[in-house]
Amino acid sequence: MTRLAVLFLCTGNSCRSQMAEGWARHLKGEVLRVGSAGVAPQGLNPLAVTVMAEVGVDISHHESRDVRKVMEEGWDVVVTVCGDAHESCPVFPGQTRIVHIGFDDPPRLARDASSGEEALVHYRRVRDEIRLFVEGLPDSLGRASGPGSSA
Repeated sequence: MTRLAVLFLCTGNSCRSQMAEGWARHLKGEVLRVGSAGVAPQGLNPLAVTVMAEVGVDISHHESRDVRKVMEEGWDVVVTVCGDAHESCPVFPGQTRIVHIGFDDPPRLARDASSGEEALVHYRRVRDEIRLFVEGLPDSLGRASGPGSSA
């Protein structure tokens, strides 16, 4: 049985797309081939690593990848997890379908946090929202349900 190939795309491939890839590998690795990339990679966000580790998902070995370097890997579906990536998503070869499931940006939300713990609240909320979406894969791709979704 061929696994559905899903690429999670974000602007920096530092937080949301990395969490989505981590959840998908952890929860759906037997039915999905997953990866993540960014339109302007920025490196892995350490707070994303922290909140994923809290729930037993290790993404510390992930790297930020440029979408241009993974376009030819045969993706069935590209899930854009932020508005910027959706707006600047390149054209993929073949029959690749683009689905937008927008999630809030934890670094932006945490910018004015008065403490590290207050900042982590935002990361945890988005982490949990992403998990809910990933738990519904691959079926949720057809419905494109989620915060700020459109197909």
